[in-house]
Amino acid sequence: MSQAIGNTALAYARVWHHADAKDRVLGKLAERIAIVLMGKHKPIYDPSVDCGDYVVVTNASHINVTGRKADQILYRKHTRYPGGLKEVKYKEMMDKKPDEIIRKAVSGMLPKNKLRERRLERLRIFDGPDMGIFQKNILRRWEDGTLNGSPTS
Repeated sequence: MSQAIGNTALAYARVWHHADAKDRVLGKLAERIAIVLMGKHKPIYDPSVDCGDYVVVTNASHINVTGRKADQILYRKHTRYPGGLKEVKYKEMMDKKPDEIIRKAVSGMLPKNKLRERRLERLRIFDGPDMGIFQKNILRRWEDGTLNGSPTS
């Protein structure tokens, strides 16, 4: 009698998801990405176990925000020196590093624990439609923003 007790390695197998950010709202896209990175879409979800999947986001430079957020959002960081507070507006960040906008939004939606950085490492963001070598890894696509995308052939 050789029955496996608990979740097997097959249950924890990671799948690659593709999300197209073109004309999508930043918050809603970041929410769905965070759910997949945590593994909440799987029946074996456990908050203390890192069982999430990989996510590849393309067209990050075409993401939208609602309302007047494009004028109001400020990204702040501090250099840890006196007077070292740096502020970058949303429009400037969109011109320089649009992938960082999505990364910060997803990071804010992940739990603040030791698994956060490991989950963010599984997020790949590209400014344009080309995702390079990761194209061959994609198993699921989100055409309309839902998680139950169809497998690719």
